[in-house]
Amino acid sequence: MAKLYGRSYTKSEILERVGDVSQICEAKFVRLAGGNREGVEAVFLKTGSGLNFSVLPGRGMDIGMADYKGAALGWRSSTGEVHPAFFEPEGSGMDRNYHGGLMHISGMTYSGLPCTDNGKELGLHGRASNTAAQNVYIDGQWEGDDYSIWVQGKLHETSGLGENVQLTRRVTARMGESKIMIEDCVENLAHSPVEHMILYHTNFGWPLLDENAELVAPTIKIEPMTPDMTRDIPEHTRFSPPTPGYGGVLFYHELAADKQDFTKFALINRNLPGGGLGLYLKFSKKMLPNLVEWKMMGQGHYVLECGPANCKVDGRNVERERGTLQFLQPFEKRVYTIELGLLDGEKEINSCIDGIRSLIPSK
Repeated sequence: MAKLYGRSYTKSEILERVGDVSQICEAKFVRLAGGNREGVEAVFLKTGSGLNFSVLPGRGMDIGMADYKGAALGWRSSTGEVHPAFFEPEGSGMDRNYHGGLMHISGMTYSGLPCTDNGKELGLHGRASNTAAQNVYIDGQWEGDDYSIWVQGKLHETSGLGENVQLTRRVTARMGESKIMIEDCVENLAHSPVEHMILYHTNFGWPLLDENAELVAPTIKIEPMTPDMTRDIPEHTRFSPPTPGYGGVLFYHELAADKQDFTKFALINRNLPGGGLGLYLKFSKKMLPNLVEWKMMGQGHYVLECGPANCKVDGRNVERERGTLQFLQPFEKRVYTIELGLLDGEKEINSCIDGIRSLIPSK
C-alpha cells in the first residue's frame, strides 16, 4: 500500500480519488530546449512523497535535478545539461559540460584524472555521462496495492575497431516512497578483455550540504589522494561555509559492511526544518570497494562529491601500474545496484546513523 499524506491507501482507494494516477506519481518524458541543451532527453519523476527528480537519457542516464519537499538535494553547475554533441573529451574538457546533478556516472572503460595509458590519451572521467541512451523505456504499473514508475535505457561505449561496452540502466521509484533504486548491468560485448572503471559521482548540494551538515560513514580506513591533504583528514566529516579560494580535497574511504556485503553512508543536516534532513546511499562493497570523497567548499562550487567506485581517480595509467585496474572479460556482465533514500526528521536520521555505526567492527 502507498503511504501518502500521513495514511496508507489501497489501489482502489487511490483510483477513487484521482482521474489518473499521474496526479500523484508519474514518469514524464520531455526534451529540453534552448541554447546548448537543445534536444537533451529527460524524464521527470515524482513519487507523491515530496521526492521529485529527473533522469537524463540524453546525458548518460544521469540523475539530474532532485528535490524533496522543495529542498534541493544535488549540486548543479553553471553549465546546465549540455548536449553531448558539445562534449570535449580531451584533458579536462569535460568540465565544459559538467552539469553536476544528483548523480553523474564516470566510466565505463576509464575514469578519474586525464592521463596517457598504453599510448591512449584519456580525458577526465570517461565518456559515459556524455553518451545518449538508446532503447529508452518509461512506464508505470500497479503490483497489487503498490505502484512503481521507472525509466530504462542503454548506453554504448564503443568504436568501430575497439571496445564495445554496454550499460543497461533501470531507475525505479514507488508511489509514496522517498527512494531511488538504480540497477546497472555493464556488459563487454567484444571478443577481447576491456578495461573497466566506474564511479558513481553523487553530488550533494545546498541546503542539504551546509556548515551544519555531517558526513556519516562506517569508515575503517581513510587515505588522502595526495600527502598534502593529510592535514584535512580530521575535518573530512564536517563542512565550512562557502570559502574564497578553496582548492578542494579528496579522500578514499574503505567502509565496513554487513554480512551480505552491503554498506551505507549518509549526509545529514539536522538544522533543516522538521527535525532535519538526510540522504543515504546503500551499495555492495564487494562490487564497489572504494568510497571517493571530494570536498569542495568553494564559492559557487559548493559541493560534496561522495560516491562508490571500483577504482580510484588518479588515472587509468596509475590504476594499471598499481595492479588494481579491473577488466571485463569477453561477454562478461557485472550488475551494480545503488539505493538512494531520504531521511526525513530526527527519528529516521537517528535510525540510519545507528545502522551505519553498527557496521563498524568492535575492537
